[in-house]
Amino acid sequence: MQKRLANWGNYPAVASEENAFTQEDQLRHYVVSNDHMIARGNGRCYGDASLGKNSISMLKYDKMLSFDTEKGIMDVQAGVTLDQILDIIVPKGWFLPVTPGTKYITVGGAVASDVHGKNHHVDGAFSGHIIDMDVLIASGETICCNATTHEDLFWATCGGMGLTGIITRVKFDLKKIETAYIRQTQLKAKNLEEVIRLFDEYKHYTYSMAWIDCLQKGDSFGRSILIVGEHATPEELNDTQKKAPLTLPAKRKLSVPFNLPSFVLNTFTVKAFNWLYYGKNYKKVMHKVIPYEPFFYPLDAILHWNRGYGKAGFIQYQFVVSLDKKDGLIAILQRISDKGWGSFLAVLKVFGEQDSLISFPMEGYTLALDFPIRKGLFEFLDELDEIVLQHGGRLYLSKDARMKQEIFWNSYPNARKFADIVKQYNGNARFESLQSERLLLTK
Repeated sequence: MQKRLANWGNYPAVASEENAFTQEDQLRHYVVSNDHMIARGNGRCYGDASLGKNSISMLKYDKMLSFDTEKGIMDVQAGVTLDQILDIIVPKGWFLPVTPGTKYITVGGAVASDVHGKNHHVDGAFSGHIIDMDVLIASGETICCNATTHEDLFWATCGGMGLTGIITRVKFDLKKIETAYIRQTQLKAKNLEEVIRLFDEYKHYTYSMAWIDCLQKGDSFGRSILIVGEHATPEELNDTQKKAPLTLPAKRKLSVPFNLPSFVLNTFTVKAFNWLYYGKNYKKVMHKVIPYEPFFYPLDAILHWNRGYGKAGFIQYQFVVSLDKKDGLIAILQRISDKGWGSFLAVLKVFGEQDSLISFPMEGYTLALDFPIRKGLFEFLDELDEIVLQHGGRLYLSKDARMKQEIFWNSYPNARKFADIVKQYNGNARFESLQSERLLLTK
């Protein structure tokens, strides 16, 4: 069925023939009989990695195959979403080993993007917790792979944006928890130098991230709020929470009912939001125990929040630079401040070590920013790309919608090896996306 599809950034939007299957034999027959296709989960990546001429929706591949409640092992079809998994595992005392900032992504999407979370410096990316998975390649064969069996396919699929084939099943480990709550600490940092120091001081915490006011200058340049947390124990809960420590109270969700006019997001509104957000932390250090949802998924409480950026959509720009290249981070924040194009959502995290083929994380600082589509934006982001490249960093493919191919090939050290593995399993470039065409990965 011909549909107009866009991912969460609402840019780009393309006409695509969408297909959906419930049986693997049907999917296999379609794959070997067609070309120019790409698998798509719940459309929560930001760019064009899961957009193409022919789209294969995986949302009907949503069966829970097994759940070992003793060992904490989950085996699911790739179209199952994280929120569906959380509803089952949290009441049994388990949690996701790694989760991004939304629970509304599919497991297949989590693998294809090799998602990271607030705990990368401790637990790595999602790929580090996969026991094995099935990938249907261009020939129609389904291959079971993991880190030691068909490892070339495994590592090219983790973070490979669906170019090696279609992920149909994933088995992975879970994390043991005692409650559905997080013991959270928030710390105000007067500038970027202080928040970087606080990241190091609190690096023993499992979860950490910082919100940055990217419009400040002078002594307040990069002022931030660092948020760290741990899974709470029963003893740390209040009397009401203790009555059902693994069950969260129901909460009503808000919604953005339509695309807001583009003029709503401007320097004045961003400055006002930043002032309010920074000011709500009325003390230097604040402690509280909160449900896991507002800690991990604060924006999921607002349905369709992406409409707030207007009909034209937005770009989420995320890069990483190594720990010894923080001057690159400073340079980019300085350019944003000078330009006056601040972001409501400017999130800084610290990655730990990761040795993988094509995944985004590397040990260093990663910053994610949202920019509404406007005149001059792409030229400005091209300038930021050059700063990232000069400092040995790279951009997150799962959030990319406009990177030039030379930036990709010069920033991912294993790009050529990855492309060779893609050719091996993706005969005639059968799996192809707008992104892979733009980056010359399937040409």
